[in-house]
Amino acid sequence: MKRCFELASLGLGNTAPNPLVGSVIVHNGSIIGEGYHQKYGGPHAEVNAINAVEDKSLLAESTLYVNLEPCAHHGKTPPCADLIIERQLKRVVIGNIDPFSAVDGKGIERLKSAGIEVITGILEEEGRWLNRRFFTFHEKKRPYVILKFAQTIDGFLDGNRSDDDDAEALKISGSQMNQIVHKWRSEEASILVGKNTILLDNPSLTTRLWPGKNPLRLVIDPELEVPETKAVMSDGNHTWIFNARRDEYCENKLCFIQINDPSDFHSEILTYLHKSDIQSVIIEGGAATLSRFIEASVWDEARIITGNMRIGSGVTAPEFQGKLIASNHFGDDLLQVYLPA
Repeated sequence: MKRCFELASLGLGNTAPNPLVGSVIVHNGSIIGEGYHQKYGGPHAEVNAINAVEDKSLLAESTLYVNLEPCAHHGKTPPCADLIIERQLKRVVIGNIDPFSAVDGKGIERLKSAGIEVITGILEEEGRWLNRRFFTFHEKKRPYVILKFAQTIDGFLDGNRSDDDDAEALKISGSQMNQIVHKWRSEEASILVGKNTILLDNPSLTTRLWPGKNPLRLVIDPELEVPETKAVMSDGNHTWIFNARRDEYCENKLCFIQINDPSDFHSEILTYLHKSDIQSVIIEGGAATLSRFIEASVWDEARIITGNMRIGSGVTAPEFQGKLIASNHFGDDLLQVYLPA
């Protein structure tokens, strides 16, 4: 099962809104086939594992391991449960039951009805963590929310600036940490910032430093104050502008989505993202946007970078309470990861 996790994680950033799934086929104690779900719309892990077995006659005396219940419905591909039954595997070992309503135990029932031995509940907690985005999306009916910000040792996000003084953003983290941040972006479905971040920093919010896909960019701009000259408005990458003035309208990958209550934008945005099959969002700023999600207790993971500098005054980093689960240094930067307490 741990090997299934390793394989499944190779699909991170490419399978959403599908889950991360790996599969291993074992015959007489030896692995004879393995595979993982590589890309949304492509073959599932079980299909790739079965196809990797050179001698298909061995399948009838083999055990298939998979970290998530085989599907039993027609989606982009045929049901995996049917293929397992067709190939007459004798045993299937499953990590987690699939929370998606179209599956949710139906794959297990179909396998058992065909006379296949099914074992479930193997390393369930580890499996839930691997697919935390998928489970959150289906159980809480919203995307998995990651908070991310960089702060100085004395707790500031930036110096005091305005959008007309041409002052550059404070560079808190080093090159190694910046590359990791771009890797994170490639792993999530979307990235969210407030209008002040766009006005002050003009970020591209892409994966320039990592060979991965760009996340869908989300900007909160209630009064449509962000000019068309900013990168997120003009560079041709997908951007959604959540605002209180303009109804849904899209042109050249730039979409305007109206929110009814700017004071409750976090709820409306998350509901809209869930409806749109956006499984995860990483919130990169600024202070007001981060604080809104923290105050509403709507976040699932926080990644806090502390750089090796002090500035004495400026924009204060948001405060929150959480349980520290990881702490590592990358160059001069300290990365701490928290879960809600």
